[in-house]
Amino acid sequence: MVVMADEIHAARYVRKCHASSPAAFASPAAGPMGTLIEGTPRFSFTTPRPRCVQLPFARQARVSLVTATLGDDGEDLAERFEHCDGLVVAAFGVGHVPESWVPALEKAARQMPVVFASRTGAGSTATTTYGFPGSERDLLQRGLIAAGPLDPFKARILLLALLRADANPEDIAAAFGQF
Repeated sequence: MVVMADEIHAARYVRKCHASSPAAFASPAAGPMGTLIEGTPRFSFTTPRPRCVQLPFARQARVSLVTATLGDDGEDLAERFEHCDGLVVAAFGVGHVPESWVPALEKAARQMPVVFASRTGAGSTATTTYGFPGSERDLLQRGLIAAGPLDPFKARILLLALLRADANPEDIAAAFGQF
């Protein structure tokens, strides 16, 4: 949890939304889960406890984060994650990337876990809404993993923890599937 400015936010939803404001943290997808009233926490809702990643970490791992941007043709995409153990793609909307990115991402997904998350700041990746090349359905069929409501930064932390815990591909997919 994050507690600031008398608001209680669930870790799975909270994000820093302002660089310097005393109320810098918000939970765009859910709102605060409670408030502090005269120093006493009052909860409006709770969240189910997610599956835990086992400690201690078994190995080192490196996870890169690459952001889809308008006009990026992806020509140097493979070089951006050449020395990684995992990759998170901050995708457009509900999980779309430029069509030119698809071959490199498909190749990467055969070598390591590749997760796509929405870069929008709120909302979830979809799984069946769109079917064009580079859409979420297309990426899933090519072996990529949807982050669900996790933003790219949280998806990166989860993937990094799973890789360091030496999780197998099925466990990684299941961990993201729980969201």
